[in-house]
Amino acid sequence: MNKLYSFGLTLCLLFGMTIIVAAQTEQTTPGVHTPVVKARQKRQSTRIKRGVRSKELTKRETGSLMKNEKEIREEKREARADGTVTGAERKEIQKDQNQVSRKIYRKKHNDRTRK
Repeated sequence: MNKLYSFGLTLCLLFGMTIIVAAQTEQTTPGVHTPVVKARQKRQSTRIKRGVRSKELTKRETGSLMKNEKEIREEKREARADGTVTGAERKEIQKDQNQVSRKIYRKKHNDRTRK
């Protein structure tokens, strides 16, 4: 019973350490794929579309937000151009996405509406 218990505990610890190492490796490995950025862009685009549909965003606000989204896409394309998206580039893109997210919220919650 004691051997079985210690074997099970050892197996669980090894499995847990493997998951931790894999998670850390995935975040720090540079590459050209940016799934987090892509998913966030999609969510923000959906938020803008919902704002248009609910008439919370005016045409000018929508145009401004779409321009910001386009700039982020171009920044992402430039970062991928050399074959590697570095941590600093990812951080810069995330910073820009944070700013656009705040703009979306502010523009959706001001008192202007689409006519």
